[in-house]
Amino acid sequence: MAQQNNNTNTNTTQVNVGVVLDVNNEFGKIGLSCIHMALSDFYTNSHHDYKTRLLLNIRDSKRDVVAAAAAALDLIKNVQVQAIIGPENSMQTNFVIDLGNKSQVPILSFSATNPSLTSSIKTPYFFRGITNDSSQVGAITTLIQAFGWREAVPIYVDNEFGQGVIPYLTDALQAIDTRVPYRSVISPEASDDQIVEELYKLMTMQTRVFIVHMLPSLGSRIFAKAKQIGMMEAGFVWIVTDGLADFFDTLEQSVIDSMQGVLGVRPYVPRTKKLKIFRVRWKKKFQQENPDIVDAKLNIFGLLAYDVTVALAMAVEKSGVGNFKFDKQITNNVSTDLEAIGVSENGPNLVKALSSTRFRGLTGDYSFVDGQLQSLAFQIVNVNGYGTRGIGFWTPEKKVLMKKLMTSSTSNNNNSASKPNLGPIIWPGDSTSVPKGWEIPTNQKKLHIGVPMKSGFSDFVKVKFDTETNKSTVTGYCIDVFDAVMKTLPYAVTYEYIPFALPDGTSAGTYDDLIYQVYLEKFDAVVGDTTIVAHRSRNVDFTLPYTESGVSMIVPIKDNKKKNAWVFLKPLTWDLWATSACFFVFIGFVVWVLEHRINEDFRGPIEHQVGTSFWFSFSTMVFSQRERVISNLGRFVVIVWCFVVLILTQSYTASLTSHLTVQQLKPTITDVRELIRRGENVGYQKGSFVPGILKQLGFNENKLIVYNSPEECDELFIKGSAKGGIAAAFDEVPYMRLFIGQYCSKYTMTEPTFKTAGFGFVFPLHSPLVPDVSRAILNVTESEKMKEIEDAYFKKHASCPDSSTLVSSNSLGLNSFWGLFLIAGIAAILALIIFMVIFVYEHRNVLKKSDPRTSIWTRIRVLSRIFISRDLSAHTFKDKSGIGVTDHEPSPITHHYPANPSSYSHHTDFALYGEQGMPSTENNDSNPNLNDQATQQIVHVIQIPDSNPEISRIP
Repeated sequence: MAQQNNNTNTNTTQVNVGVVLDVNNEFGKIGLSCIHMALSDFYTNSHHDYKTRLLLNIRDSKRDVVAAAAAALDLIKNVQVQAIIGPENSMQTNFVIDLGNKSQVPILSFSATNPSLTSSIKTPYFFRGITNDSSQVGAITTLIQAFGWREAVPIYVDNEFGQGVIPYLTDALQAIDTRVPYRSVISPEASDDQIVEELYKLMTMQTRVFIVHMLPSLGSRIFAKAKQIGMMEAGFVWIVTDGLADFFDTLEQSVIDSMQGVLGVRPYVPRTKKLKIFRVRWKKKFQQENPDIVDAKLNIFGLLAYDVTVALAMAVEKSGVGNFKFDKQITNNVSTDLEAIGVSENGPNLVKALSSTRFRGLTGDYSFVDGQLQSLAFQIVNVNGYGTRGIGFWTPEKKVLMKKLMTSSTSNNNNSASKPNLGPIIWPGDSTSVPKGWEIPTNQKKLHIGVPMKSGFSDFVKVKFDTETNKSTVTGYCIDVFDAVMKTLPYAVTYEYIPFALPDGTSAGTYDDLIYQVYLEKFDAVVGDTTIVAHRSRNVDFTLPYTESGVSMIVPIKDNKKKNAWVFLKPLTWDLWATSACFFVFIGFVVWVLEHRINEDFRGPIEHQVGTSFWFSFSTMVFSQRERVISNLGRFVVIVWCFVVLILTQSYTASLTSHLTVQQLKPTITDVRELIRRGENVGYQKGSFVPGILKQLGFNENKLIVYNSPEECDELFIKGSAKGGIAAAFDEVPYMRLFIGQYCSKYTMTEPTFKTAGFGFVFPLHSPLVPDVSRAILNVTESEKMKEIEDAYFKKHASCPDSSTLVSSNSLGLNSFWGLFLIAGIAAILALIIFMVIFVYEHRNVLKKSDPRTSIWTRIRVLSRIFISRDLSAHTFKDKSGIGVTDHEPSPITHHYPANPSSYSHHTDFALYGEQGMPSTENNDSNPNLNDQATQQIVHVIQIPDSNPEISRIP
């Protein structure tokens, strides 16, 4: 029927609009009353000057999709409405949208929330006057992430409303690493027994976080049954979407009582004075129009119906007043009403006007973006007592939880999705403790923890059977660590250890078999010396490791006591030995050059001088030289050389000490490839994954020997590879350290170390315990408790040397001392250069070419004889009177010259020029014996009478 606004006048244009609602139920009646009040308020109070007036044409959808479509078709074809408000739900709206697109009639819905309905390209004539269900997914996932829940189960109604949000919800949960192990789908026509059956199925799962997405008619029944069977107790988490949370204020008290502790997410409606006045007015008017409905409560859908009507009235005015006609389609063969509907000429203008409409409504700022109402914030509420209590907010812009809603200008960045910034929450069961989000499925059930059955290395895991009680006691390092870890969890977990053994007490399989039992759900977890490796992680989840990682090799220590005859040569490399020897010779020569002309200790027969020079040089190693060094240049060279020798001898002593000590701890073999090349047998622990690594390295399967205990491994080493034993053993570092601790004087651990992740606890895939236990492992390993556990089992082996010290020392090489030799060499060469420059300068007359008859070689020979003779001008060859001593016996022809420092020059002059001062020639036929005579008389020294003359001959 048509309803006309009371305030219309003759100057206004009436515009037909349709309303499709379920007018016979409470929801439809509330919406319809709000639409009427919106038009009355809009045209009476502030917009009485508008030239258009909306004329409502109401149709009943009769809670049926087909009836809703028929009503919309009638409004478009027969009434030629310019827009339609409604229908009520997403199923009805889905078909009506297509009619609107075909006829260019805008469809405005205030209650259809299915996300799939909105598409600005496919549905340009659909305007959703309510936030779609996917917009609240961010608030829900942020809430779950803030409390650290790792699993969640959605419970939703099996229709288009319920199914529309699930893809968005599951994707968002996976994005925060929260698993969805199960989806609970409940039919809208489900009986109470069917609901109870589904709830019991949920109770058998570990997950205790449930997200409910359905309308109050079904949701109230779900929570009533959940409370009845004990699912509203402490430990459970219930989160409901706005489909149910929007009606919290309208639900009966009995339903609220069954929902105590539930969290709800719903669009936030600011509590303004305008809204408060409207609620009073609406309640009075609705009660007068519907006296049969007692205590009706206005919900958010009524407020949205009010605002969408205002938006339509404003848009109609904007679109103009002279184009409200339909363009009739002319067809000759019309078989259906759908083919005969016309097209609204004002539709495109009305769509444009709606898209630009903005105002402050009852629900807050109201505007459409791509046909979708923009949501400013969601409120998090907690059902408690007789109603609900707001505990926080979430906004699409900030994407964080906050106690108070803040604007952009007053917001801060202190909030984090990982830290819930909410008010106090009362959880189901009147609990104030945050539920952990999972529990053991059945009440009082203990976790069945599988442990390996071992015959060796019992320090890690040891199982002892009591024949009287037929029970087993499990102890060991791994067990103590697990117990300590579980005690640090923020909640109690009961468990019992079950040995993985056959009835006769022997092991029921390998470690891989034991771990696979968790995948088969025969064990809830595995605790023991279980190594984290890739192929095992395909079927189970491991916690963080609690031991050091790696697989290493153990070999016997080589006894080299009978092979140390030449150990004194090993501290230095051959190049350092050779360089040192060369420098000893070189320094001895340099000292002789600098000292032999002025120092009697370096004179005498040629063999004596050579021996003295070398003896002096080598005696500096122990600083026992007895020869004096007189010249300053010689002293400079010796000082530098003694510094070099001091460092060299000290380094040699330290290196020799290291070799004599470490040599006995040298491993017999350090290269895995050498083991393969020799075809040696190697050992591994029974049940270990190490054989796979050894086969990949190239070991023949026939060369792999298994052992069960440290004692058996030691026996295999004693036998040796040639007698069926082993030459090396491969195992994980914790086992190797325990073995070396027991036999530290016989074996050592060598490189290489193959990387593994260490020992970890085993849980089923995606178990919610894994992150909690991993965090607890970090807490234990960083505390003193871990040191206490390690000391209890491994401190007795702490006196053994560290395996890192079992590597032989390296010899000292030339690269460590070349700087010292460089300094010594430069000092010696510099001293030689200075000496030679001074010597040549003092005897420069010998090299002058005054007599062309004298050859250069003759001059050099003369200079050489001077070089090997005494320097009589030196203070060491002067007596008390300061008179020099002769160097030669008198020659047959003696010439007397004054005894002065230049006497060598005079002698040389005589030798070169003869008695009469006439130059001699090298080739003179008239006087062939002249050069020989000059050579024989080359040096003439002064004969000075002395009380005790000493005449020395040049050797």
